Amino acid sequence: MDELTVRPVAKIRNDFTEKFGIPRQAGLAEVKSLIVFEPEFRNDDALRGIESFSHLWLIWGFSKSFGKWSPTVRPPRMGGNKRQGVFATRSPFRPNPLGLSSVKLLRIVKTKEHGTAIEVMGADLMDGTPIYDIKPYLPYTDCHGDATGGYTDSLEGREVRVNFPPELLEKVPEEKRNPLLSVLTHDPRPSYQTDPGRIYGMNFGGMNIRFKVEEGVLTVCQVCPDSHFVNGDE
Repeated sequence: MDELTVRPVAKIRNDFTEKFGIPRQAGLAEVKSLIVFEPEFRNDDALRGIESFSHLWLIWGFSKSFGKWSPTVRPPRMGGNKRQGVFATRSPFRPNPLGLSSVKLLRIVKTKEHGTAIEVMGADLMDGTPIYDIKPYLPYTDCHGDATGGYTDSLEGREVRVNFPPELLEKVPEEKRNPLLSVLTHDPRPSYQTDPGRIYGMNFGGMNIRFKVEEGVLTVCQVCPDSHFVNGDE
């Protein structure tokens, strides 16, 4: 078989309504997502035994980044200044724009609208992203204690201290506060943007969070409906 046609088996639902602000890798932020199956695949037998696993692999599509592939790309974690081979990165601009993420399985959920769904933690996917396959994570083969991270080993972690004024935090629904804080802690800005005077806007869970970052401190300036501001910054 020279070619393979794939189709989504599910879509993900969460509070990431745009690309800006999505964690750079899976597992970084404590944000819950719901895997909702397409009608054709809403069969409980297909999930038999899955609850015994703690983590899952998701194979998904870069639905907002389909386009021409490039043999070299500029990884954002390297400041966008140095080119690497596309197969040495997780860039979406690849021959087959597929992503691979490991997520924590929280529980199996019965819903009236979508049938049986899977609640997971730590997905780095935007709301509505198509999922093409789901596989169990196997610790005895998938976890390599002697693994190295290539050029990423030399990159410093990009975490910041978050200053979220109480009067603004009160505008955020209580169940969304910790997930939002975990996203902000990992500094949603592109690595090449370091202007301390710049105000950024991140849409999350029906809100637009306006913030700036200076000397390792992310300060939230405003919380408002996400329809007021779009596209990440100004």
